[in-house]
Amino acid sequence: MNNKEIKKIAIVRLSALGDIVNSAVVLQFIKAFDPEIEITWITEEVFAPILSHVAEIEQVESLNLKALKKEKSLSLLLANINRLKALGDFDLVIDMQGLLKSALVSKFLGKKRHGFDKNSIRESIASCFYSSTSAISYESSVVKRNAFVIGDALGFEISDSMLLTKKAIFPLTKTFTHSSSKRQVAFVIGASWASKIYPKELLVEVIEGIREDCHIIWGSEAERESAKWLCKETSFAKLAPKLTLCTLTDFISSMDLLIGNDTGPTHMAWAQNIPSITLFGPTNERMIFPTSKNIYLNSPSKVDILKINKKDFSIKEIPPTEIIKKAKELLYGL
Repeated sequence: MNNKEIKKIAIVRLSALGDIVNSAVVLQFIKAFDPEIEITWITEEVFAPILSHVAEIEQVESLNLKALKKEKSLSLLLANINRLKALGDFDLVIDMQGLLKSALVSKFLGKKRHGFDKNSIRESIASCFYSSTSAISYESSVVKRNAFVIGDALGFEISDSMLLTKKAIFPLTKTFTHSSSKRQVAFVIGASWASKIYPKELLVEVIEGIREDCHIIWGSEAERESAKWLCKETSFAKLAPKLTLCTLTDFISSMDLLIGNDTGPTHMAWAQNIPSITLFGPTNERMIFPTSKNIYLNSPSKVDILKINKKDFSIKEIPPTEIIKKAKELLYGL
């Protein structure tokens, strides 16, 4: 099939939040390349709401893979397979995740399937399910990998300059206003691994050094307790409201700066073109697409992205003074 004949595609990107955020940037470029392409996005159920408002997506379909894993129900599995098959005959299915589970999902969506080749993904067996593949170093920026696999599949290039001038990925569903004349700074204090989390004791020093309205974003009860502790330790810290995925995007979009660990909500700042500082310990800048206003600070640790050490707690070695310095540069142009 000629690439110009591709008018109906399915994108498979099941999880996690940060990866979905960094994948969704491709949507605006697909539509710019060919406005007639209809896009269906397949994701895990929990992430469907954040994608359902994106104008470039015609249809969002979700799977509850956690329920399938927990219940081990053959009837539930067959029901999900039949639902995938019933979505229609896609001209092309693009697996942006490159895992066995996403490759299996792709298999039930259409005959023409594209993904990363066996040397470009963590689970090389997934490449066996594709009819065509793209080769790009696994160590490359995840954003550039996403842009490359989409462009390679459809026959166009998503350049660095396009990524640098992108529009905000997610539309606003609610407007947050702030009565204070101070700068509004958000802090993302959670992460999927403990070793990714910058110590709250050091965050107090950062907040005291910035001395603006510092909103502490939380997602779990444990994070809420840490956020409340920060608010007790410094008068500049404010407890952010309880947020859904959609209102989280809205809240971050109302900020002047976001500082956070390597986790989904931090990546949302880049998605929405909000200045940000991402703090890395056991991972590194491969996880983002740095810009002049979306910067990062690495710990002294040497990171092997092919063999991540989840016991690497070196993030605590990033000096608060360095974070404060970079924050002031972004806030005031110093």
